[in-house]
Amino acid sequence: MLGRELDEAEETGVRRDTEGRVGEKPLLSFKGIGRKNFVEPFDLEVHKGEVVGLAGLLGSGRTETAELIFGVRTAQSGTVSDDNGKISIGSPRDAIAAGFGFAPEDRKTDGIIADLSVRENIALALQASRGWARPISRGEQERLASEYIEKLDIRTSSAEKPVGELSGGNQQKVVLARWLAMNPRFLILDEPTRGIDVGAHAEILHLIHQITAEGMSILIISSELDELIAVTDRVIVVRDRRHVAELTGAEIATENIVKAIASSAAKKREAV
Repeated sequence: MLGRELDEAEETGVRRDTEGRVGEKPLLSFKGIGRKNFVEPFDLEVHKGEVVGLAGLLGSGRTETAELIFGVRTAQSGTVSDDNGKISIGSPRDAIAAGFGFAPEDRKTDGIIADLSVRENIALALQASRGWARPISRGEQERLASEYIEKLDIRTSSAEKPVGELSGGNQQKVVLARWLAMNPRFLILDEPTRGIDVGAHAEILHLIHQITAEGMSILIISSELDELIAVTDRVIVVRDRRHVAELTGAEIATENIVKAIASSAAKKREAV
């Protein structure tokens, strides 16, 4: 069933003609971003409506790359810029102010607040972007919750139900709803389909298609190569906390991703 959903996503999914972006000004540009003993300095450009994938083995530096971009860890080198020039990302607060969102890998520890309601969890990122001096009214929270419960088909008996009582797939949808309610221009998804059922998996892939068609840009980290192949415009291969290859268009295939990982490993052995 999942294989069929991935085939359909690949046929109608988010990948677009990346060659058409040659010369197009990027939405965001990361130059020489790095941190000693964490991630080697890397360059990354992201265009409007583009999906960039990060592929690599566990511990390769995929999540660490996302944490540097979002300011969870402060970069020791490099610059970030957008259409208006350089921007400073020294913390998640800075990232949110710049229009970034981040759905982390461990939704139970870093994503949901289990004891808070679905409504309260969905409103969190928008409240953080506005600042706590401008509280979101109960009525607006209820409107947001109702909108995203329907839009993402979150299976809950009520918006007031503690989010910790939902299934894993529905918890993940709540985390996504939180960031979508803020309407970021750039959203980082770290293993967005891990540990959820097949139906929710397919729905999240479809959601990626929808929001990128509307212009949002995504950086997606996934251990499932078929998933990356189905939804990405470009894939960055990461090995030993270093970005070692970039694949685009027809190059995005399982054998090429595996080859990039293996060849970088072989080079390391030869050096030793």
